[in-house]
Amino acid sequence: MKILVLNCGSSSIKYQLIDMANNAELLAKGLLERVGLKDSEFKHQPKGKDPYMLIQDVKNHEIGINMILKALLDPNHGVIQSVNDIIAVGHRVAHGGENFSASALITDEVKKNIEEVIELAPLHNPANLKGIVSMEKLVPTVPQVAVFDTAFHQTIPPHAYMYGLPYELYKKDKIRRYGFHGTSHKYVFEKACDSLFMRKDHVKAITCHLGNGASIAAIKNGRSIDTSMGLTPVEGLIMGTRTGDLDLGALLYIMNKKGLSLDDANNLINKKSGILGVSGVSYDMRDVENAAWNEGNKRAQLALDMYVYRIIKYIGAYAAAMGGVDLIVFTGGVGENGPETREEILKDLEFLGVTFDVEKNTGLRGNLEMISKQESKVKVMVVPTNEELVIAHDTLKVVAQHDNNEEL
Repeated sequence: MKILVLNCGSSSIKYQLIDMANNAELLAKGLLERVGLKDSEFKHQPKGKDPYMLIQDVKNHEIGINMILKALLDPNHGVIQSVNDIIAVGHRVAHGGENFSASALITDEVKKNIEEVIELAPLHNPANLKGIVSMEKLVPTVPQVAVFDTAFHQTIPPHAYMYGLPYELYKKDKIRRYGFHGTSHKYVFEKACDSLFMRKDHVKAITCHLGNGASIAAIKNGRSIDTSMGLTPVEGLIMGTRTGDLDLGALLYIMNKKGLSLDDANNLINKKSGILGVSGVSYDMRDVENAAWNEGNKRAQLALDMYVYRIIKYIGAYAAAMGGVDLIVFTGGVGENGPETREEILKDLEFLGVTFDVEKNTGLRGNLEMISKQESKVKVMVVPTNEELVIAHDTLKVVAQHDNNEEL
């Protein structure tokens, strides 16, 4: 029961092959970068074997996926005997709009719906579709499943997802909050609840996916009721290169004063702002922390202070929205590997009933661990995310349901 998980970007393809019949064993993983450019870089890591690397031109996603399949089948660095060993392919799809509240078996209708919301995710959905179409050409008999970043957040109520714009913009153009990182928020919430023996349908949780891209979700009784990202991934927390929450009037003022085009403005808020823009150092938190703590860089320290403050503000707001909080979860590159950042956040949350264990938190990187004290009213956990595993589980579930329905 081997599932191939694909995450196709505009110029990259990440993949994992997972054996669901053997305790979700990771058989191989890899990354193909610079698709469509010269000197594409391919890195393939099979379990129990030496890594395989190759540099050659890869013109498109179909050629790239074919390269991945050949690597998985190769006598020396492969892990399967036949492509028929792959029972299904799960695709990460960035945006499902309002059409999908759960993962879906890919059909012509599903592909059409993904295409219809391309304007809401112009950088991601076209690449996701390329991966789907490429697999159809290469292995037409293998079922494929779309797992949407936005699906988990489709339980958010209208009063939380609507913007204060003319209602016609929602009805005609679907302008609303959608949220992202849904597979990650779902996974770490469920993993934390299982680890603590907490009932998912009786928990008020706040999950913090903190990385270069970052978002926070309010999860009440197992359902997402609010999240910090909006129509696009720009809204919410300050991120590596994204502004996060911004007065729209300020953006209009900047565009007018600097004579910026729409493309210029998009580049400003997505690629030149956030931690990079404020610090002037880097979008990588490790570089910024080094500049602030070891070099006395005041702008770097300001960027860190702003980053932490925004997270605390969202946690407080979501605790108020849910009428309290039982569980706070940290995940993502910074959430899992940044004990200093976690400490700065948690030391200001005592008013919520958080009592965290400084010793447990210090030095904790990339491991599942509770970092609150036993007497803490709010449990706090670090949970490494595994979005690929969520995609694999959803893919298996959807394919099994489809097979059962066909039998009926």
